[in-house]
Amino acid sequence: MKAWTVVRIGDPQEALELAELPNPEPKAGEVLVKVEAAALNFFDILQCQGKYQEKPDLPFTPGAEIAGVIEKAGDGVDIQLGQRVLATPQLPSGGLAEWVVVKQEGIFPIPDSLSYSEAASLFITYQTAYFALHRTARLQKGETLLVHAGSGGVGSAAIQLGKAAGATVIATAGSDEKTAVCKELGADQVINYRTEDFVAIVKEATGGKGANVIFDPVGGDTFDRSRKCIAFEGRLLVIGFAGGRIADAPTNHALIKNYSVVGVHFGLFRNLYPEEVMKAHHELMALYEKGAIQPMIYEEYPFEQVPDALDLLGDRKTYGKLVVKP
Repeated sequence: MKAWTVVRIGDPQEALELAELPNPEPKAGEVLVKVEAAALNFFDILQCQGKYQEKPDLPFTPGAEIAGVIEKAGDGVDIQLGQRVLATPQLPSGGLAEWVVVKQEGIFPIPDSLSYSEAASLFITYQTAYFALHRTARLQKGETLLVHAGSGGVGSAAIQLGKAAGATVIATAGSDEKTAVCKELGADQVINYRTEDFVAIVKEATGGKGANVIFDPVGGDTFDRSRKCIAFEGRLLVIGFAGGRIADAPTNHALIKNYSVVGVHFGLFRNLYPEEVMKAHHELMALYEKGAIQPMIYEEYPFEQVPDALDLLGDRKTYGKLVVKP
């Protein structure tokens, strides 16, 4: 089979090579999935560069989100062959391959109505946003949700899930094209943070009260300014640090406004409460079937163009998710 492998540390163009590998065989508790679509993530780039927290020995195959069909099952796995699934393979045998072996707990059934490209784009971003908004922030109907980087993968999921929960959603993005994407996703109000002051706009939109929940995958200056427009008893969600700088959270300011700064670590939550993740998956599938959510795909690429697609993702000029198809 063909698989992309990281053979040296560097940017995707120099780190990745397309290799011919033996087809894998599932062991006990595993299934073999024929990959129909694989979604790319920013951490795939970090893995190529050796900057990710997991550093497997070279060579390894990246790719954490795929969708496809179960072709074989190992001992102890009770599952129907031919089942359509999304799956989360683990390093060093990731999903940027034509076939991949996945542990049984890493597979999630999908309905026929969900395309493989959409399914591959759905797990990490929507599960993270769902966990953040519902379990961590306890978002309530009628509250105001501010979503930063709303056109990105996790931000676009947060906009749709916020609207599905009955919140008023304000979204920020860094260009007029991306704010238009946020509007298309369902945001009630959009802000180009490069040309507009989101603090002033959020205060005006909420009658001076501020946003009840702020969804921040950016960090740095964005986090610092978000503290100025958080509501009394608000919840400021730390999703990530795409802006590069890890901000400080002055506790005296949190005390004065009685708000919470809450970390969102979906990966650890998944390890501790896998049954809750499966429950959330079924709820997300129900929302998809109702038309309340739909993954936004920037573009689909041929399998041979993985390095080019990762370069484009690294330039931060895309929106939604990028998908490759073997």
